[in-house]
Amino acid sequence: MKNRMFITLLLLSTVLVFPAFAQQPSADSGAPPAATGKQPSQTTPSQDFWDGEEPSLGALIFHPFATKQYVRRHVQPIRDRVSELEELTEANRKMIRDVDTRAQQGIQLASAKASLADEHAQEAISKAQTAHQTAAAIDTRVAADEKVVGNIDQYKSGAQTEIRFRPGQTVLSKQAKDALDELAAPLKNQHGYILEVQGFSSGQGQAAIASSRKIADSVVRYLVENHEIPAYRIYVLAMGNASEKSSTRVEVNLLHNDLEQIAKH
Repeated sequence: MKNRMFITLLLLSTVLVFPAFAQQPSADSGAPPAATGKQPSQTTPSQDFWDGEEPSLGALIFHPFATKQYVRRHVQPIRDRVSELEELTEANRKMIRDVDTRAQQGIQLASAKASLADEHAQEAISKAQTAHQTAAAIDTRVAADEKVVGNIDQYKSGAQTEIRFRPGQTVLSKQAKDALDELAAPLKNQHGYILEVQGFSSGQGQAAIASSRKIADSVVRYLVENHEIPAYRIYVLAMGNASEKSSTRVEVNLLHNDLEQIAKH
């Protein structure tokens, strides 16, 4: 063990001393150069330690500072380039993030507009359906109204009665009142009917017409006062002697239409 340590120290001291002797000038270096008649050669400019051929192992060992300078000089451009690439990469990454953010915002905005358009479309469809239903209902109502209007003046003949009077009299007999009661009683609170009251009287010209008017007014008065028949539902015609029958009488005709039944439907 001691021998190995001794050999190692010996080798280390040799390595450290050898370069010192190598740098010592030779014994004859102080003498001036001999005259040979030739011009002294131009000294070559000193080169960097790492320029030229690869340095020897000894040079690598005994020039550590030169090694750091060399490395720094050759590595610095690489570091600059790496820094530049990192800056470009970061700029590209930021640009990509911005583009992605704008794209996401655009997608969200487009989706929101599409959803809003769908809502408007659904609302429009609903309104169109409602309008169609309303139009159909209106068409049905108009058709019914047209039918009602068309049937307003379409009256059908119903019950009839005849009230006879003695010549020159206008007073209703009990038999005449009973006949009028039987005709007018079912008309209470009814609609869509009219009563046609026609008076006939014997005689000639205006006298017959006036006489027929008086007996017709007597019938109308009884219907209005005793059965509350509206006057606008009674049409009075003084016919005079315009009938083949010569008796003095009043004919009461009930005319009705289907207006009330249609309105119920």
